[in-house]
Amino acid sequence: MKITVKLFASFRAGRFDIETREYPLGTSVADVADSLHLPQSELGIMMINHRHVKLERLLEEGDTLALFPLLGGG
Repeated sequence: MKITVKLFASFRAGRFDIETREYPLGTSVADVADSLHLPQSELGIMMINHRHVKLERLLEEGDTLALFPLLGGG
Protein backbone atom coordinates (compact mmCIF):
# COMPACT_ATOMS: atom_id res chain seq x y z
CA MET A 1 0.00 0.00 0.00
CA LYS A 2 1.16 3.55 -0.67
CA ILE A 3 1.71 5.82 2.33
CA THR A 4 2.90 9.42 2.24
CA VAL A 5 5.40 10.06 5.01
CA LYS A 6 6.21 13.60 6.16
CA LEU A 7 9.17 14.19 8.46
CA PHE A 8 9.70 17.34 10.49
CA ALA A 9 12.56 19.17 12.24
CA SER A 10 15.57 17.00 13.12
CA PHE A 11 13.98 13.89 11.57
CA ARG A 12 14.65 15.40 8.14
CA ALA A 13 18.44 15.44 8.60
CA GLY A 14 19.88 12.98 6.11
CA ARG A 15 16.43 11.72 5.14
CA PHE A 16 13.66 13.57 3.30
CA ASP A 17 10.86 16.07 3.89
CA ILE A 18 8.02 14.20 2.20
CA GLU A 19 7.98 10.93 0.32
CA THR A 20 5.43 8.35 -0.85
CA ARG A 21 6.53 4.83 0.02
CA GLU A 22 5.23 1.28 -0.30
CA TYR A 23 4.47 -0.65 2.88
CA PRO A 24 2.79 -4.03 3.39
CA LEU A 25 -0.73 -4.33 4.80
CA GLY A 26 -0.68 -4.36 8.58
CA THR A 27 2.09 -1.75 8.86
CA SER A 28 1.93 0.35 12.03
CA VAL A 29 3.31 3.79 12.83
CA ALA A 30 6.03 2.04 14.86
CA ASP A 31 6.97 -0.08 11.82
CA VAL A 32 7.43 3.04 9.68
CA ALA A 33 9.51 4.75 12.38
CA ASP A 34 11.68 1.63 12.69
CA SER A 35 12.15 1.41 8.92
CA LEU A 36 13.41 5.01 8.94
CA HIS A 37 15.72 4.35 11.93
CA LEU A 38 13.84 6.88 14.07
CA PRO A 39 14.21 5.95 17.76
CA GLN A 40 10.74 5.50 19.23
CA SER A 41 11.92 7.28 22.37
CA GLU A 42 12.44 10.44 20.26
CA LEU A 43 8.99 10.43 18.64
CA GLY A 44 6.84 13.33 19.80
CA ILE A 45 3.78 14.01 17.70
CA MET A 46 2.49 11.33 15.33
CA MET A 47 -0.41 12.11 13.04
CA ILE A 48 -2.30 10.23 10.36
CA ASN A 49 -4.39 12.42 8.08
CA HIS A 50 -4.10 15.35 10.55
CA ARG A 51 -5.26 13.30 13.58
CA HIS A 52 -3.09 12.36 16.53
CA VAL A 53 -2.33 8.64 16.75
CA LYS A 54 -0.27 6.22 18.82
CA LEU A 55 2.62 3.99 17.74
CA GLU A 56 0.45 0.89 17.39
CA ARG A 57 -2.02 2.51 14.97
CA LEU A 58 -2.19 0.63 11.65
CA LEU A 59 -1.92 2.52 8.40
CA GLU A 60 -4.28 2.22 5.44
CA GLU A 61 -3.81 2.75 1.71
CA GLY A 62 -3.41 6.44 0.89
CA ASP A 63 -2.77 7.62 4.47
CA THR A 64 -0.46 10.53 5.18
CA LEU A 65 1.75 9.98 8.22
CA ALA A 66 3.47 12.97 9.84
CA LEU A 67 6.25 12.39 12.37
CA PHE A 68 7.62 15.09 14.66
CA PRO A 69 10.44 14.68 17.18
CA LEU A 70 10.05 15.54 20.85
CA LEU A 71 10.29 19.26 21.39
CA GLY A 72 12.61 20.68 24.01
CA GLY A 73 12.80 23.99 25.72
CA GLY A 74 10.65 25.80 28.12
